[in-house]
Amino acid sequence: MEKIINYIKLSKLEIMKVIFPTKEQVRNAFITVFIVVTVVSLFLALVDAIMSFTLSNVI
Repeated sequence: MEKIINYIKLSKLEIMKVIFPTKEQVRNAFITVFIVVTVVSLFLALVDAIMSFTLSNVI
């Protein structure tokens, strides 16, 4: 039982050390990820369209 209590105390101390991001940091990270994913998906769609067009002309 003593080990469990010690584990819980140590876990509580470690959780208190964690610095959680602010709402602004989370929002900025979300916007950044959204923009990067959008740009990459548009690039891949463009490459796919070019390759499909090229392949359909070759065949």
